[in-house]
Amino acid sequence: MNAGFGYVDLPGIRWDAKYATWDNFLGKPADGYLVNRIVGTRALCAALETARDKAAPRGFGLLLWDGYRPQRAVDNFLRWSTEPEDGRTKARHYPNIERSQMISEGYVAAKSGHSRGSTVDLTLYSLATGELAPMGGDHDLMDPISHHGAAGVTEVEAQNRRHLCSVMEAAGFSRCEHEWWHYTLRDEPYPDTYFDFPIA
Repeated sequence: MNAGFGYVDLPGIRWDAKYATWDNFLGKPADGYLVNRIVGTRALCAALETARDKAAPRGFGLLLWDGYRPQRAVDNFLRWSTEPEDGRTKARHYPNIERSQMISEGYVAAKSGHSRGSTVDLTLYSLATGELAPMGGDHDLMDPISHHGAAGVTEVEAQNRRHLCSVMEAAGFSRCEHEWWHYTLRDEPYPDTYFDFPIA
């Protein structure tokens, strides 16, 4: 692992690294994800501790889906977007667009902030029950309903999105308007470097 990075292995923060599993829009593990762990810069880890501490009084913990993403995984996404449609993940992840539209619609980029090490995909869970907070859509649902302020979500779901946004922005993150789960550290340490070491 590169210097300045570490596992996001913090008390009170859970993880499920979706791209290390078959539970993602590719329908298989992405290139460079060799283990189900979340990696990020040390600055990201410190900011997530702050976010955790701000979420707890609201009754929530943090569940991480992705952090640092090797460039080879991003390249894997781009190749996949040009392959023939097989329908395996379409209904769940991109029901209203074609896979080739993921780039033009802003859901997949040739250069991802994740590869700089200070971007995270996450959600909230209830500290009382351990259940995920309802958010009006799952991770990587590439659809307008995933946008901040989207119509079609319930008031509880909208409130939970606002809770997550408030916690993350107070901890030094900026949100992605297209994805309620996606946040980037405002003062990221490597703003111009896209890393490619594997998660192992």
